[in-house]
Amino acid sequence: MVPVQADGLDLLAQFMKQARSGRAQFVQVVTSPSRAGQTPRAKTSSGSFEFHRPGKFRFDYRKPFVQTLVADGQTLWLHDVELNQVTARKQSLVLGSTPAALLTAAADLQALKADFQFAPEPERDGLQWVRATPQSPDGQIRSVLVGLRATAAGPELAVLDVQDSLGQRSVLTFSAFEINPVLPAGTFLFKAPAGVDVIRP
Repeated sequence: MVPVQADGLDLLAQFMKQARSGRAQFVQVVTSPSRAGQTPRAKTSSGSFEFHRPGKFRFDYRKPFVQTLVADGQTLWLHDVELNQVTARKQSLVLGSTPAALLTAAADLQALKADFQFAPEPERDGLQWVRATPQSPDGQIRSVLVGLRATAAGPELAVLDVQDSLGQRSVLTFSAFEINPVLPAGTFLFKAPAGVDVIRP
């Protein structure tokens, strides 16, 4: 008997079940839609990522600009060091159909099906893939491709490939992924530095 290869949907369900927290390095490539006669412009950034379900995550962008994005379970904070500004938004209003919600908001795949439809995609690049399409057509996200790698320790997240409603594509590639690390208590606490403008749209 040849064991049946788990498809992307199976791996995503396992990942959602097993990974209560995680830590990884990431590289993000954002490609703007090409205008007539022009090549698409791509911007690359990198940093580290941590999450703890439900509802907490942190992106620390280090290159080319320092930015911090923290969701503490109530508020989504964006600290732009160059602009010397912090934007604070109510998390429940901005996370519904975002890629971050795929990773952090729900306890399992079933709970995510309120916001997304899921369909397995063909295996490629040694990864299993799932396409997540938001249930609401009005959001900023058109679709998210999730690439997962089967490992001895369980499935790990490898790629998030996001297409937004304006035609922009954002590909996050993760490396050195740790599943269920013990994260310091202050990881998801955010305190605006002194002298920084805090905007609450």
